[in-house]
Amino acid sequence: MFFQITSVYVLLNCFIRHNEAVLPIVVNTWPFVNATTAAWNALAKGLSAEESLVIGCTACEVLQCDGTVGYGGSPDESGETTLDAMIMDGATYAVGAVGDLRRVKNAIGVAQAVMHYTEHTFLAGESATKFAIEMGFKEESLATNKSQSMYTSWKLNKCQPNFRQNVMPDPKSSCGPYSPIRYRTSPKEKYQYSRKPHKEIDTNNHDTIGMVVIDKHGHVWAGTSTNGANHKIPGRIGDSPIMGSGAYASNLGGGAAGTGDGDIMMRFLPSFRAVIEMERGLSPEEAARVAMAPIIQFYPSFSGALVAVNTSGNHGAFCHGFQNFGYSIASPEFSTVQVINIDCTHS
Repeated sequence: MFFQITSVYVLLNCFIRHNEAVLPIVVNTWPFVNATTAAWNALAKGLSAEESLVIGCTACEVLQCDGTVGYGGSPDESGETTLDAMIMDGATYAVGAVGDLRRVKNAIGVAQAVMHYTEHTFLAGESATKFAIEMGFKEESLATNKSQSMYTSWKLNKCQPNFRQNVMPDPKSSCGPYSPIRYRTSPKEKYQYSRKPHKEIDTNNHDTIGMVVIDKHGHVWAGTSTNGANHKIPGRIGDSPIMGSGAYASNLGGGAAGTGDGDIMMRFLPSFRAVIEMERGLSPEEAARVAMAPIIQFYPSFSGALVAVNTSGNHGAFCHGFQNFGYSIASPEFSTVQVINIDCTHS
């Protein structure tokens, strides 16, 4: 099966260094080596960077990577699993994205269809599902015994953890239904906006695969796929399908992809910032560090990571809040897929 690491890596030596560039290259967040393998195998067979990226992310959707990608994971408050995904072309800056996609498993495929078969960029919710079915994708339940068990346990635990705030009854101890707290008695009273980390966003619930593929000609593609935050409020769309946040691609600078606490990260567009910094000449590691700096300044307790690749095939990452972060890579530098681990504790 193409999800397995195979002897195809003998083909690595068939690729050459051109103008000191180490290309082609596949990089993705986390040690999802099967996804890296799938994308690399596709490149080795002569498929485009676009198709290789879709194949790689689809592999994670099928394998339900760590329960955070694909069907059967991260049920929302109603017990339903929904999906977010995006794909971006670094040559034209075309993007296709879907959010809150329901009852269709191949989210990255639907995002690709949005890019190719519409003049839009982003479709969401039931309308995105309707579009997917029109384009030939299969409608089916995304629930599994595991996801239903997770939902049942969450309900029995008084719906904890919980993403609500400024509502009554207290979301820290109640499942609702909720109504807003309205402050009217004193101008000193104000809504409270939490700057605390989401406790469920950690190395065991990291929310996404983000992948960058650059072919031997320097054509950059980036994409993401995820089932979002566990027990999210229905309708929530995270950072993964937001271009510039979850991922970004430019043939001028390279590609970047993020992972972690998406509700915070999307406010700063770290993938876009990292690519712009690489265009300006920073190394991928330094570009990722610069892009993450303002997030750390305003939300010092958040957890997240960013991986970046420039158009020469140099790669690097920066992380914060996790103990460590690993990203997977296939390139002519290595004879097999490698997982690069970095320490986040000193970030």
